[in-house]
Amino acid sequence: MDLRDYLRILRRRWTLVAAATLVTLAGSAAATFTATPMYESTARLFVSTTSDSDAYQGGLFSTQRVTSYADLLSGEAFAQSVIDNLGLDLEPRELSAQVGGDVTPETVNLLIRVTDASASEAQRIAQGYAEHMQDLVAELETPVGAKTPVLKATVVDPASLTEDPISPQPVRNLGLGLFAGLILGAGLAVLRELLDTSIKSVDDVAASTEAPLLGNIAFDPSARATPLITSLDSHAPRVEAFRVLRTNIQFIDVDTQNKVFVVTSALPEEGKTTTAVNLAISLAQSGRRTLLIECDLRRPRATAALDLDNAVGVTTVLVGKVALRDAIQTHQPTALDVLGSGATPPNPAELLQSRAMADLLASVREQYDVVIIDAPPLLPVTDAALIASQSDGAILVLRWGKTTREQFSSSIDRLTQVGSQPVGIVMNMVPSRRNSSAYGYGYGYGYAPVAAPEGI
Repeated sequence: MDLRDYLRILRRRWTLVAAATLVTLAGSAAATFTATPMYESTARLFVSTTSDSDAYQGGLFSTQRVTSYADLLSGEAFAQSVIDNLGLDLEPRELSAQVGGDVTPETVNLLIRVTDASASEAQRIAQGYAEHMQDLVAELETPVGAKTPVLKATVVDPASLTEDPISPQPVRNLGLGLFAGLILGAGLAVLRELLDTSIKSVDDVAASTEAPLLGNIAFDPSARATPLITSLDSHAPRVEAFRVLRTNIQFIDVDTQNKVFVVTSALPEEGKTTTAVNLAISLAQSGRRTLLIECDLRRPRATAALDLDNAVGVTTVLVGKVALRDAIQTHQPTALDVLGSGATPPNPAELLQSRAMADLLASVREQYDVVIIDAPPLLPVTDAALIASQSDGAILVLRWGKTTREQFSSSIDRLTQVGSQPVGIVMNMVPSRRNSSAYGYGYGYGYAPVAAPEGI
């Protein structure tokens, strides 16, 4: 992936980045503002020789020794002596963890650092360490039998009293939290993108089929309450999207005058019934003789969306109880003819592959310019594949961001196994920000191939 791909991922998954940043920042703030403030006190000692020997040799000797004394500062024996002198209620290990020593390079200066929750207590302990170091140097550097040590430690800077805590540091901690949150969020966004196998682009579709993308149907949050395009303004984007779909369908199999298409999907809840109904309405409004057949005999919803009765329909015609012409209803607002599902049968697959079904399709093909069949999803049941094998092909509806590439590929396999194929793909529930740039003008009015459709 190049830089533009990463930017596209971050733009699409900005909510994940923001959430990770806020969580990390909140954790950093909580840790910062609930932490006990710690204060630091420092004392400086100068370690020098007491002999009148060569100044260079004396300085070199002091430099070598002062490093050893800095190391002794962290010892528990030294800490116990300070505890005894100051009367501290601490364990040697606890006290030594609060103390540190630094030697300024190429000098004989020893800096003692002490941290504590109390500024005055830190000062007292630092001063106690400095004075005890004086005594320790004098003790250790006095040769046996001599009265004067060869080295001495002088407190040149007494223990300081600082009222500003050294920790926590809100600005630094919050800055680090913000930076870490952004890095974590960006990493999670990229990881989620790499693990996401859902279909979001033309390239995803082209990887499994050569069938063209016939249209993008934008996501409309009000579509569940008002699924029909007849309830929308004539210039609404959703209405225009179905006009584009209607136009593109006319270019499929141009040598065939009377066409029968199955509208299906990989799984339920991908919008195939709503797509089938609105496509049929759009075709009827253009003046073409159009019939919508409700062949989802297990969960019929098309007639309910059109506010029609499905008590009489496909199943009653197939068993010979009602003649085809008597079972067809007309949706008066759009002049769309509809053949409902009829009574729910115990054997939908057997009915749909029967000779009677083939005769029914042959009959309606002669009577109508376009027949749209609302079929069940392909993966749960075989019904849609059986119907598609008797039609001119299937229009496969995909739900942006939900239908996976594996599900899509399996749907294609279901169709090819019965000798059928998808004649076109409809990307449903595409986010408006992606769909808005998908229109283009060319030979006919359709979706520009450069658009990368996305949706939910």
